[in-house]
Amino acid sequence: MGVHEDQETGAAEPSVPAQNPTQDSTRDSTQNPTSDIDEKERQRPAAEDTKDEARSKTVPSSRFTGHQLFYIFGLDGIGALILSGGINFAIAYAMYTRQSKPIRLWQLPNTFAGDAAVTIIIQCIITWFVELFILRYDLSQGAVQPIGFIPQPTHPWLRFFFFLPKDPTAEIERKPRPWSLLEIIQQALRGFSFAVVSFLILWPIFMGALTAFGVKDGGDYYYHNKWVPQVFKLILGGVLGLLVTPWMAMFWLVKAGWEHRREDSTTAEV
Repeated sequence: MGVHEDQETGAAEPSVPAQNPTQDSTRDSTQNPTSDIDEKERQRPAAEDTKDEARSKTVPSSRFTGHQLFYIFGLDGIGALILSGGINFAIAYAMYTRQSKPIRLWQLPNTFAGDAAVTIIIQCIITWFVELFILRYDLSQGAVQPIGFIPQPTHPWLRFFFFLPKDPTAEIERKPRPWSLLEIIQQALRGFSFAVVSFLILWPIFMGALTAFGVKDGGDYYYHNKWVPQVFKLILGGVLGLLVTPWMAMFWLVKAGWEHRREDSTTAEV
């Protein structure tokens, strides 16, 4: 095929450009909006399923689910055992490894009896506040379902312990807000109550076990600065975390179930 020339200038005339398939497809989609509508219709059920799944995670469960048990005893229980044990081991290593004063079971200044008591109190209070904020965040994100099959207590002291109004028919406050100093103290006292129970259970057991690893001198027991103090704190902190953390998590999961139930009943009345 010959190239056409311009009769006046002798230059070759430009050939007809080939059609751009991209432009054609764009033109087709512009001229045929039905395909876009069909695509949106196909995506809509998937989006609605995702919303329904997220909404179902905020509804209180009628029984313990596998995910709740994993969250309570796996993440909070085993997780607290590892984390609390490791932190206490590090603290004991810093406290006792280069200690020049004698380490004893009963007598000051380095006393395992006093160390165990202080560890139980401080760890329970700190764990209480940590669980409070973690559970508040996870519940708001739908990471775990509230527990919905446990009825509200009717005894006034139990209702006070769970921050419930004295009147069972009264509305439960749900919105997070800044705490007053009194409310912070009340939260700390809840953690301290766990410390009292833990002390009564764990402290005598650990004091009795430590007598087997010390050197008796008079009415007291003496210990080397390695490795008994570090292992003692490791086991105490880990066991304490394993025992109390799941109960604290269930406290807030159960309370969230009561709050959700109350909200649903209020909405139904309206």
